[in-house]
Amino acid sequence: MRRSLAFYVELLGFERVDENGAPDDPIFTVLLRGRDRLFLSSHAGDGVYGQAIAIETDDVDADFRELRRRGLRMPGRPESPVHEAPLDQTWGTREFYVDDPDGNTLRFTQLL
Repeated sequence: MRRSLAFYVELLGFERVDENGAPDDPIFTVLLRGRDRLFLSSHAGDGVYGQAIAIETDDVDADFRELRRRGLRMPGRPESPVHEAPLDQTWGTREFYVDDPDGNTLRFTQLL
């Protein structure tokens, strides 16, 4: 959980709002980023690694620039350009994807 909190708070700009003590496993914690609320849990059975999590935003390009400024490194995956920079999708959104340290994919998405 400490590694995940560092990723979500320090790099992605979420704020831990419950502060239930030390982030030792197992733990359930609540994070906020603007109007987005995210729950992280390390309790057995609370989820499956490899999830896709959508984060709606009003300005995906500004979010991408801010995360890069904070140190986000893109993985160099030419087979998945949406992992490299924001991309207009055929279904009417502009998106970029980030993989967290546990292999979950965060999909930052903006309606066009």
